[in-house]
Amino acid sequence: MQDPDLALLIKAAQTSGEIATGFAMDRLRKWDKDAGAGPVTEADLAVNAYLEDTLKTARPDYGWLSEETEDTDARLNKRRAFVIDPIDGTRSFIEGSTTWAHSIAVVQDGQPVAAVVYLPLRQKLYAAAKGRGATLNGHPIMASRRSNLAGAELLAARPAFEPHHWKSGPPDLKRAYRPSLAYRLALVAEGRYDGMLTLRRSWEWDIAAGALLITEAGAAVTDRTGAGLRFNKSDPASNGVVASSTEIHTALIKALA
Repeated sequence: MQDPDLALLIKAAQTSGEIATGFAMDRLRKWDKDAGAGPVTEADLAVNAYLEDTLKTARPDYGWLSEETEDTDARLNKRRAFVIDPIDGTRSFIEGSTTWAHSIAVVQDGQPVAAVVYLPLRQKLYAAAKGRGATLNGHPIMASRRSNLAGAELLAARPAFEPHHWKSGPPDLKRAYRPSLAYRLALVAEGRYDGMLTLRRSWEWDIAAGALLITEAGAAVTDRTGAGLRFNKSDPASNGVVASSTEIHTALIKALA
């Protein structure tokens, strides 16, 4: 029997995809947020409005944290909370790329317990429930079991490989990139890459769903110092994210400055 929260998230993600892809891109209204927080579009807000109405109606006792909703401290006294990015990779969405995603999670006592990362234009729906494994389009997935850091394939932005981020310069790694942080985490959970890292301050809504995919697929995920991730915090961000096969995770953390 499917986890009831996960079933709710899957249906919500699929409808979110229909809403987002229904916008005519040549007429899409878009603008930049204040304080250099990046672009937003009417599609982001439409998906957010749908998710907030649907999920909070279904679970009125859950807290709510979303990139596109003004945050309050009301969520902090809730044992369970939704952590949402209506469209992760908005720049990609605006450019007409297929690599943006809906990132939707339920966290309980600071840890994700149900999660979906959905890429409607790639027809890829990643899902996980605590203790039940991770799937892609309903089929079980497993993360890389690579044990040797040298030659590992990592998803990371180019600045993460600048020498000052590493104790002895960057290791012998192969670098690739996807703009959606949620998708990067999902690709590691799928085993397509050996790991991913971002060394910048990382918002919970970008990583909560992907973090559960990672652990349920048998990999490790921490902040850049090796500390465990917690969610629904008063400051909803982490000190970077490092996710990889458990065998190379310790070596990655030790190599970072």
